[in-house]
Amino acid sequence: MAAASAARAVGRRSRRLFDIFVAEVPWTVSSKELKEYFSQFGSVQRCQLPFDKDTGFHRRYCWIKFSTPQDVENVLQKDSHILEGAKLALKQQPRRRRSQRKKSE
Repeated sequence: MAAASAARAVGRRSRRLFDIFVAEVPWTVSSKELKEYFSQFGSVQRCQLPFDKDTGFHRRYCWIKFSTPQDVENVLQKDSHILEGAKLALKQQPRRRRSQRKKSE
């Protein structure tokens, strides 16, 4: 039980490192397809698409981490992002320095 809560805490902290939160991801889109799509705007370091362990489906949102801030700007300059006919909802994640993070230990 303690290990599970520790893993969730690490997951919450790691999300702060991502540049963009993407919502309204169609059920049929995979993390590979998301990474390929966002690669047109710059170098994607990581795409995290969480799955529901009860249903086996992803939760229709993800986090994208880019190599440079310019890559993030390239994504945000485009008015709308559409995958498989669905409009994605993007939100830029604030970058936090280590000194600004809450110390939970």
